[in-house]
Amino acid sequence: MTSQHFTVASFNVNGIRASRRRGFDDWLDSRAPDVVGLQELRCPQSEVGSFPGYAASVDVGSIPGRNGVGLLTRVEPEAARSWVTHPPTARGIGAYATHGRYLEVDLADRPLTVACLYLPKGGLPARLQKVGSGGMRAEDDGGAKYERKMAFLAGFARELDRNRLAAKRAGREFLLVGDLNVAHTECDVTNWRPARKMEGFLPEEREWFSSLLSPRRLVDVVRAQHGERPGPLTWWSWAGQSFSKDVGWRVDHQLATPGLARRARECWVDKETSPDRRLSDHAPLLVRYGMDG
Repeated sequence: MTSQHFTVASFNVNGIRASRRRGFDDWLDSRAPDVVGLQELRCPQSEVGSFPGYAASVDVGSIPGRNGVGLLTRVEPEAARSWVTHPPTARGIGAYATHGRYLEVDLADRPLTVACLYLPKGGLPARLQKVGSGGMRAEDDGGAKYERKMAFLAGFARELDRNRLAAKRAGREFLLVGDLNVAHTECDVTNWRPARKMEGFLPEEREWFSSLLSPRRLVDVVRAQHGERPGPLTWWSWAGQSFSKDVGWRVDHQLATPGLARRARECWVDKETSPDRRLSDHAPLLVRYGMDG
């Protein structure tokens, strides 16, 4: 018999080995979420390790020290699919199939498919790559990273739609969690005005995010729960006083099909109490769902 509620966490650990040294296992034990989506494992399969009480589905990717996604579940999933075992068909993302960026599982104890994504960070378009320009990472590459990210966004939107519909045909709700490297609204960035010329908050990236959302397709669960007010932030730079002053971005998300979104009861971010206690430059994002309709 399943519980009347379950909790899903999404966490970009920025290196699972480093995060575990900082206390990830204690966090996992204390919060005990039912499902955990992990991004940026950044290590070989042999060094991911085990997680007591959880079955771990993992795709570390083929690029040493980069990317890597995982899904921890209380019960061994009915099925797990990565882009290696099930290559994407949408144009624009095939080149990323071996990079460890997408993984999904069909839960064995609930009619739900959970997908975990680590979306490419990208870069600035050529028009914004000027001397002294802003950006989370400004560099002059002629807009190459920006173009690749935009192609990925277009392709992933199609792939996401296919996967959502596949879950529906199987009688399952669908939930996408992960670091999407896009902040959607002005509520998602502390200093949103200058951020409009930064990667991750460009108008075209925000329009793409909007295109994913619909009352009949996918719902931004955290925004629906939190309301149209600032936060909750999930990422703060390691540099300066960003963490202490709570100057950051919400780039970690949970997007759910409407039936599941209606069951969301509570959301929160486990922001650490002080900079020296940080597990990552992100903090875990958690949503508690009821399963009683």
